[in-house]
Amino acid sequence: MDVLIRNGRIIDPANGVDQALDIWVKNGRISYENNVNPDEIIDANGLLVCPGLIDAHIHAYQFSTPLGIDIDRYCLARGVTCALDAGSAGVGAGTLKGLEKYVKDACKTRLFALVHIAAHGLASSGCAGDGEGGELDSLNQVDESRCLKAIHENQEFVKGIKVRLATAISNGGLNEQEALRRASRAAERARAPLMVHHACSSISKADVLNYLRKGDLHTHTYNPHASSVLGADGRLLPAVREARKRGVLFDVGHGMGSFGWRVAEQCIRHGFEPDIISTDLHAENVRGPVYDLATVMTKFLNLGMTVNNIIKAVTWTPAQSIGLSKLLGCLSEGRPADITILKLENCDIELEDSLGEVRRITKRFRPVKVFLGGIEYPIVENDGQWPNPLSAARLKEAIKKMNLPKGEGDDQLV
Repeated sequence: MDVLIRNGRIIDPANGVDQALDIWVKNGRISYENNVNPDEIIDANGLLVCPGLIDAHIHAYQFSTPLGIDIDRYCLARGVTCALDAGSAGVGAGTLKGLEKYVKDACKTRLFALVHIAAHGLASSGCAGDGEGGELDSLNQVDESRCLKAIHENQEFVKGIKVRLATAISNGGLNEQEALRRASRAAERARAPLMVHHACSSISKADVLNYLRKGDLHTHTYNPHASSVLGADGRLLPAVREARKRGVLFDVGHGMGSFGWRVAEQCIRHGFEPDIISTDLHAENVRGPVYDLATVMTKFLNLGMTVNNIIKAVTWTPAQSIGLSKLLGCLSEGRPADITILKLENCDIELEDSLGEVRRITKRFRPVKVFLGGIEYPIVENDGQWPNPLSAARLKEAIKKMNLPKGEGDDQLV
């Protein structure tokens, strides 16, 4: 079916476009040639027409890992056309093949994956620090050669490597350094990006960042606990700025415990916006504090990021980061018609961070239409409430139980 989207504000950072234009969906692809009578006309007056949103950090392995979600429900139905599973599957016991066959091939949302450096991935692990142990408790599970083989044999699906660094999931921190070394070496040999989760760790931020190369990803950037990107003086650590200069990408990865209003506010005040905005969406945070990608985008809008920078951080930059820029992330002529239409609207709601701290929100992104490969799918509004009181209370209780040390710059945050 051919569709004409008229009068919308096209925001396409890859092509430097921000203007009122008409755009066509023809035979599943994007076109700007006005030479066919459309089957449908959509009036997008007052709306933002963007490349299909990309969530570059989710957990999609439903029923096989504690964190997995239904991505068509929480991604596609919320305006996200492409998602990256961040290490749910490793290379052992068929977990990677299972993710591909039973999730990727069964869902409509475009799904790609980072393979976990630990062979069993997150099959037995929940949130880092929940007291249940973790995937790096034994280094026997951290096998570079198997990881390289998995990437080589699954290049269309696997786009990089993931490692989580936290004391609670690495034999009390004893295995963190070696796991990072192996993951970094495997990524370099594979010429693939490495995504590093670093929070509440025994390794310093500077030491971790020293392992990262251009194109690698540091996630959970605005983590409000220990292993912060902020120093004791409340300022951005020099190693963080140096890593960005080298081309390391900094990702939000909001998650259950990895986004603090005050940390993000302080960083943005110092000019340190995220390169990529992602959710770390999983079973424990879909009803708060994360909800969906549009909600995380809304948080950064209210922290002062521009609409264009936000759209770039959920389209072109993530597409480039995982080698999909020739397929996704832009609205160029002839590309697959993955399109998200958003309404930027005034509102009066409250949203919580990962500490349960609530902020009043006055403007938000609301997905109103989504096309994937030229097919329109229904948008399903978030059925929860903002903030979710149960989520906020649960967060505060979990923090008490974990007895986490404060972030290096907590006392300096204003």
